[in-house]
Amino acid sequence: MSYQNKSSNRGQRSRYSYSSSKSYRPAKRSRGEYIDPARFVKAAKSIEQEEYQPTHRFDEFLIHPVIKTNVQARGFTAPSPIQDQAIPLGLEGRDIIGIANTGTGKTIAFAIPVLHRLLQNPRSSALIIAPTRELAQQIEVEMRSLGKNSGLFGTLLIGGTSMVPQLRDLRSRPRIIIGTPGRIKDHIQRKSLNLSGFDMVVLDEVDRMLDMGFVTDVREILSGLASEHQSFFFSATLGHKINDLIQTFTTDPVTISVKTADTSESVHQDVIRYSGNTQKLEKLYDILVADGVDKILVFDETQRSVERLSQTLSERGFSVDAIHGGKSQGQRQRALSRFKNNDVNVLVATDVAARGIDVVDITHVINYSVPQAYEDYVHRIGRAGRAGRTGHALTFIDAH
Repeated sequence: MSYQNKSSNRGQRSRYSYSSSKSYRPAKRSRGEYIDPARFVKAAKSIEQEEYQPTHRFDEFLIHPVIKTNVQARGFTAPSPIQDQAIPLGLEGRDIIGIANTGTGKTIAFAIPVLHRLLQNPRSSALIIAPTRELAQQIEVEMRSLGKNSGLFGTLLIGGTSMVPQLRDLRSRPRIIIGTPGRIKDHIQRKSLNLSGFDMVVLDEVDRMLDMGFVTDVREILSGLASEHQSFFFSATLGHKINDLIQTFTTDPVTISVKTADTSESVHQDVIRYSGNTQKLEKLYDILVADGVDKILVFDETQRSVERLSQTLSERGFSVDAIHGGKSQGQRQRALSRFKNNDVNVLVATDVAARGIDVVDITHVINYSVPQAYEDYVHRIGRAGRAGRTGHALTFIDAH
C-alpha cells in the first residue's frame, strides 16, 4: 500500500505513516555583543576539494529489502563521505559522532540505519531531535521516502501546530518521533510521551540546538531514554558543551569528521555604509536589481521590521515573502516553499525563523540589520555559497 499523508489541509496534523581593509565606524546596536564591522569584510576563498572515492555503494549496504528498494527508487548509487562512513557503523549498532557541514547528506546517513533497526527489531523505537521546525519537517520527508511501504508509523512534534492531533497520534504509540526540543519536552511534561522504551536517538545540528539555548531541555529529554540506546550526534562544530553532552549519553562513540572548511569560507563578504533610513532602503533596492543578484535572503531584527520591509519591497514590485516566529507553521512552510521553488526570489526573515532554511541556490545574504552576535552572522551567511558555489554576504552599517 502506498504512503498516504494524513496531515490536514491546514498543516496541523502531524501524523504520518510509512505503510505505503578599511576602517569602519561601529555599528549602532540596541543590544547584543559589539561586532567590529571589519569582521564583515572578507574575500571568498576558492576551496579545492578532492573527489571522494567511496568505499561502498548503496546497493552493497546490508539493509532491509524495503529500504533498499526505496533507495534504488531515489536513484542513489554512490554515497557521500558522511553516508559512506556512518551507515556501516550505524548498522553495526555503534554510537556515532558526525562532524559535517549542512548539505553533506547527514539525514540519509542516520535514516538508513535507524529504519533498518526498526524493521529488524519490532521492539525498537527512535527519537530524532532537530533545532527548528523546518529542519524537523525536512527530516520527516526523508524518513517517509526511505520508509515507504515499511508499515512503520511515526509522528512529528513541532510548535506552531495544534497539540490535539499530536496527542491523538501519540496514543497510537508511534515508533518514530521527530521533533523540536520544546514541543517534545511539552509532551513529556504532559505525560503524553514516555521515552523509556526508545532505544535510538538522533540529534541533528547539535551546535545550533545548544546555540538556541536548548541544552537543558535536551539533557532532560535524553535522560528519559532507555538505559541502553544507540546515539547519533551530528554537528558542524564540537565545543565543550557538545562534548559534555556526548560523553554523558554515548558509549564508546566513533567520531567521523568530513568537514572540509567553514561554510563562510566560500562567501564573499562586504559592508554597505548608509546614512539614514531613506538611503538605507534605496541602497537595498540598488542591490536587489543588480546583475547576478538572483536569490536573496534578507535578515532584519524583529517580526515587525520583517513584515514592514517585506511589504515595502512588495509595493516596489519585488517578488518577496517573509518568514518569522509570529507566522503560523503553515504560513512559514508556504513562504519557504515559494522561495525554494523560485515563485519568489526575495525572502525576508528573522534569525530564529531562518535557522531551518536549507536552500542550496541562494546567491546573496543581506544583513539589513546587524546580527546580535558574530555566531548569528556566521549562521546567516552560511546559507549562501553552498554546493560548490561562491556566495555573497552584505551587511548594512550605519555611517553615523
